[in-house]
Amino acid sequence: MVVQVVLVHGIRTSATMWRAQREYLHARGNPVVAVDLPGHGTRMAETFTLDGAFATIDDAVRDAATRGPVLLVGHSMGGLLSIDYVGREDPPPVHAFIAASCTAIPRGVGLATYRLLARGFDSLPDRGMWLADRVLDRTLPPETRADFGAGGYAFDAQDTALRSLSVLDLLAALQRIDVPLWFINGQFDQLRVNEQLFMRIAKDAELIVVPRTSHLVTAMRPRVFNALLELAITTLEQT
Repeated sequence: MVVQVVLVHGIRTSATMWRAQREYLHARGNPVVAVDLPGHGTRMAETFTLDGAFATIDDAVRDAATRGPVLLVGHSMGGLLSIDYVGREDPPPVHAFIAASCTAIPRGVGLATYRLLARGFDSLPDRGMWLADRVLDRTLPPETRADFGAGGYAFDAQDTALRSLSVLDLLAALQRIDVPLWFINGQFDQLRVNEQLFMRIAKDAELIVVPRTSHLVTAMRPRVFNALLELAITTLEQT
């Protein structure tokens, strides 16, 4: 059966961030669905809740699993949610998992600082987009530059979503994950803070660090990320 791929975006962005990966997967012949979480993208008017986010991921995974083995791929917040989801005591029908840019425990001082910074940027003129645009212009290649913002930015959902993440028990979830797992981080990703802890806890996980790359590894190095999708899909195809 053909490997099915489910993609889960990070905070503030939407399914549009995966355009390069969706095009690659379509060309390869792998069905793919990129979800919009509550409060993001096409669901911007909704309120973000953990229950709604998990239901969105679960609906996509279970639908895909009716057609073949599922590779779940989550980036940043989407990766954190997916760790908790894949590591449930009653495991969902996920056959392999890529957790990108999400090796950090969203609690304590780190989370509080991140929320404070986010609120600070949100209070700037144009909600800080002039600065975000400048950073993206300097760091992302032209082919993916527009992808993160193509579905709009979920400013209003950001603080609620960040606050919600603090209840996730990622370490317990990681101990329960029993499918092929790859952590993919950019070399300069700020969320590498608990990378080694995650590697010690997750059984048989593989860590891949992409050189000269930031948190936005999917867009900054799309061909590299697509090659890592190829690795995961090929692994499933051979099992």
